[in-house]
Formats: sequence, structure tokens, C-alpha cells
Amino acid sequence: MATAARNAIDRKSLTGPALRTFFSIAEAWDLNEAEQMALLGLDSRSTLQNWKRGEVAALSKDALERISYVMGIYKGLQILVPTTADSWVRKPNKAKLFGGKSALDRMTSGNVADLYVVRQYIDGQRG
Repeated sequence: MATAARNAIDRKSLTGPALRTFFSIAEAWDLNEAEQMALLGLDSRSTLQNWKRGEVAALSKDALERISYVMGIYKGLQILVPTTADSWVRKPNKAKLFGGKSALDRMTSGNVADLYVVRQYIDGQRG
């Protein structure tokens, strides 16, 4: 099987579990639609609604990458600060990378690189 076809099949098989996990995290973090859309890199509210209903054949590589970072951040916080993990993302942070703003402010910039940076920060704090 060609690599492109194999990648499409892999993305299709990951789509359902990735979206279910993302929306569970969104609920835990009490994310509004605008925040969810920013994390997913979406411009369209109707696309978000379709995804919530599972009406998507296969997520893009970008969307899967974004969800992967969110999952890593979530998991890292559950290990690092289990009692305040879900509220941590909204709290102002003195770390230089956040400049007094919250991790969620950084993550919802729309840039996938900001999700990466927050994930690296959490992993670094874990040691």
C-alpha cells in the first residue's frame, strides 16, 4: 500500500478516538467554543459542531497534531499537579514563556507552535 494511502487510513482510524478525547479534555478544562476552535485550528463553528457529532471522515494531520499536544499537556498536568490540573490552564503564570498570562492564553493563539511550547514546558517541569 502506498504511504499516502496508509497515512489516510491511519488518520481515519485515529479521528474518532482523538475527537472523543479532545472533547472530554475540553469539558474538563471548561473550554468555550472559541477556545476549542482555536486549539483545533478551526475557523468555522459549523465544522466544530460537525466534529462534535462525529461527522468527519478523517482529521487533517494538523488537527491530529494539535489534539496530540493537548492530550500531552493534559496528561502532564494530571501527573504534575493532579489536584489543580484542570484549573491550572486558566491561571496566570509567572513563567517567562507565559508573561503573566495563562497557559490557555498561549495555547489559543491559533499557532500550533504555541501548543508545542506549552507541552515542552509541562514536560520540562516533570523532569
